[in-house]
Amino acid sequence: IDCACETPTCLSLRVYLEQSSCPFSSVSVNLGSPFLPFLPIMVHMRTDIGATNPHATRSGDTYQDNLECDVLIVGAGFGGVYLMHRLRDELGFKCKIYEAGKELGGIWHWNCYHGARVDTPIPIYEYSLPEIWKDWTWTEKYPGYDELRKYFAHVERKLDVKKDVAFDTRVVGAQFNPQTHKWDIQTEDGRTAHARYLINAIGFAAKRHFPDWKGLDTFKGEMHHSSFWPESGVDMKGKRVAVVGTGSTGIQIAQESAKEASHVTVFQRTPNLCLPMRQRKVTKEEQEQAKENYPDLYKYRMTTFAGFAFDFVDKNTFDDNEEEREKFYQSLWDEGGFRYWLATYKDMLFDKKANDQAYNFWAKKTRARISDPKKREILAPLEAPHAWGTKRPSLEQDYYEQLDKPQNDIVNVKENPIVEVRENGIVTADGQLREFDIIALATGFDSVTGGMKNMGLRDIHGTLLKDKWAEGTYSYLGMTCNDFPNMFFLYGAQGPTAFSNGPSCVEIQGDWIVDAIAKMRKEKITYLNATKDAEEEWRQKVTELSDATLFPTTNSWYMGANIPGKPREQLNFAGGFPLYEKETRASLNNGFAGFATQAPALQA
Repeated sequence: IDCACETPTCLSLRVYLEQSSCPFSSVSVNLGSPFLPFLPIMVHMRTDIGATNPHATRSGDTYQDNLECDVLIVGAGFGGVYLMHRLRDELGFKCKIYEAGKELGGIWHWNCYHGARVDTPIPIYEYSLPEIWKDWTWTEKYPGYDELRKYFAHVERKLDVKKDVAFDTRVVGAQFNPQTHKWDIQTEDGRTAHARYLINAIGFAAKRHFPDWKGLDTFKGEMHHSSFWPESGVDMKGKRVAVVGTGSTGIQIAQESAKEASHVTVFQRTPNLCLPMRQRKVTKEEQEQAKENYPDLYKYRMTTFAGFAFDFVDKNTFDDNEEEREKFYQSLWDEGGFRYWLATYKDMLFDKKANDQAYNFWAKKTRARISDPKKREILAPLEAPHAWGTKRPSLEQDYYEQLDKPQNDIVNVKENPIVEVRENGIVTADGQLREFDIIALATGFDSVTGGMKNMGLRDIHGTLLKDKWAEGTYSYLGMTCNDFPNMFFLYGAQGPTAFSNGPSCVEIQGDWIVDAIAKMRKEKITYLNATKDAEEEWRQKVTELSDATLFPTTNSWYMGANIPGKPREQLNFAGGFPLYEKETRASLNNGFAGFATQAPALQA
């Protein structure tokens, strides 16, 4: 893109290409060329918002230019909806949400690929709000994306959120105005908003990552990134399917597509140390009976390390003898889900020898399910590919059995990497061309920091957040940034985020943000800016907590290691919920310790 001006049109195109991580290297735009007439289509320029979004007619000023509000929230997933409810409905603030998608739900609006479902059981994976759960029932222990969308429709019926949501609205720039003490926010289609507080609730997987293989744009079949999956679905019956990547999405896509496709090939860099999901149907009767204990359950989840309904046991691995360990491991395995990861011995993530015991049991159980010796060594090697649990394990139902079928294959791309995509398939380093009808890119995200770095956020000096974080991530409390006054974020950098259950994290951070804003109003504080010293101390705390564990020994997206050129650092708070609550509340309860509450004098 040759043009470097800051007009809404040029700015929108640049941000659009950055945020979508466009994989087609041939895209080159010289504004003013014959391409210009097509630009409005590419960047979603709209002049008839009311006609294209039915909620606009209910929303009053939600879509207007020069929107004025108390709080502007970006993102309408679990976090954004929770904040809207608490700030608007409970405290009376004028709140608006800008949402890039067309519906509530966040990740569950975007995810509709084969097998997409949550890895946390109900009722832990839902709001603790009684007005939501009292008359809602699930059909499965681990709901799929379709049921989660129905859940958000139920949330809307109860909370009436949409009247204050601008859908199809992507933020491309924002900066705090020291004259007005408000944030000036720009959208992709040229609208502006002005808000006393800006809250980013975009989640940790807002920016997709595409590989840079030669010929990616030449493939003649169907190619879909997991988070750009067609809403109408993909017909895989009798098709040759490639699944690239073995994170949670890759596992789910491969597992489900193998039941329909004629042939599935998984391209794996690192084995996913999957755990059995133990999925089952749940009845209305059992849920109604359990609801009596929901209030206590939701209180308890906030006291555990990761916001689940279970926690590490208070003993170390070698406190038990071999027979006792085997029995304990088996009990966790039989329960299914993340218990084998997060309800095990308390030293598992700290002591390498203890960790080896956990891996050895996992390998024994998993290898027994794979009859093909070659596939067994790729999927569940005898030697651990990394410390057990230092990458988030995926939950599977019959992944290993599906890949074990003779018509399916797995390629170890660490030894035989992909070098090129051709019109009819994928070429690996050994020169072999494997032909496919469909390529599913489960290549992940620029997780935790990528989304916020691509929103065009500028500090009070005009520096972009993506430049501030270019060499490393700095925040205070995992919710604020120095020189970004009155801006908050949740489920992002240096919070519990990826080490937690999403709704639990949303509520522990959301409650703090709500209480901070309420305190500012009560005490007539108009300016809240994390100090640089507080930021540096928080980064040091996050690093020290991580360094005490085995997490830094593994290259993972937890450490930012999945994106070429991204700084390798711990992106999440590894101290658990109780410590996080203690640290964050200490600031709030001690006069906003770590914050400046007086704006610097304006220069004449």
